Amino acid sequence: MTGGPTDAAVARVRRAVRTALRATPVDAGVPLLVACSGGADSTALAAAVAAVAGRRPVHAAVVDHALQDGSDARAAEAAERLAGLGIATAVHRVDVVGAGGVEAAARRARYAALRAARPHPDSPVLLGHTLDDQAETVLLGLGRGSGARSLAGMRTWDPPWLRPLLDVRRATTRAACAALGLPVWDDPHNADPRFTRVRLRHEVLPLLEEVLSGGVAGALARTAEQLREDADALDAVAATALTSLVVDTPEPDTLPLAPLGDLHPAVRRRVLRTWLAGRGVTGLTAVHLGAADVLAGRGPDRGGVALPGGLELVRGRGTLSLQTAGWSADRPPPHPREGSHRVRR
Repeated sequence: MTGGPTDAAVARVRRAVRTALRATPVDAGVPLLVACSGGADSTALAAAVAAVAGRRPVHAAVVDHALQDGSDARAAEAAERLAGLGIATAVHRVDVVGAGGVEAAARRARYAALRAARPHPDSPVLLGHTLDDQAETVLLGLGRGSGARSLAGMRTWDPPWLRPLLDVRRATTRAACAALGLPVWDDPHNADPRFTRVRLRHEVLPLLEEVLSGGVAGALARTAEQLREDADALDAVAATALTSLVVDTPEPDTLPLAPLGDLHPAVRRRVLRTWLAGRGVTGLTAVHLGAADVLAGRGPDRGGVALPGGLELVRGRGTLSLQTAGWSADRPPPHPREGSHRVRR
């Protein structure tokens, strides 16, 4: 039987991939890299890429996190399945270590492996995130109070990451795999309630769908798109403001306070974030930025705010500057709070 829902699912996934590839500003001769875990989303993505890429070289990377018994065998099976689709595939085993819990450590290891696996410096890495993943991301950002940029969710094109399926439902990718006769692997971690995202997927979102009579995932994805446009506009205003602030500054590593105080708080915080990031400050949170904003707006002079990486934002002589923190390893920095500062002696 043809023309049924499963055939429509295959066509829907292929159309999404074709549209995303056409819109991506990368030369058409540059080879593609598809990240595939063996699950329905990434398997449907890989099959669609193989079908629409034409003569464009397609590679795939299967990342083995080695977190479960038999993970190497499952990775090899996924690689064999992709090879059957005509995709040159390699398995990359990673060590999941570091701060932030298993989820965060696995994500860092996976993304590092995918960057290294690109067959060309300009190769996009195609990821199988769906509309459902986008909805979960927005809810996570909302629950953590991470601000508009976090609520804006994932971008379709965020070099080198390309997410063609952000408008496609998870059920569609599963139906596409069924139509193509492609077996998929359901990672047990995706049903483990120890992980926050799993509980959002299986408990929170279904409840919201029930209470609000459906359409919640799509509404969250649309909200992310609208917030992304707003955030992009504010970021552009902040970039222009930062350029005008530093263009005539006699000391290039300082930020003048007087014109900074005239900016709208939403723009000023973005200016601070961009300026600090340009000086190597990473891991900034809303709490850090809030404290930096208070220091910029109200002082006092000779006040300082603790920042990640053993750094301190210091106010003095009408400017902000970045200095090595004045505390030692046995005296941890003060935890930044909204409106908090410390006076330098």
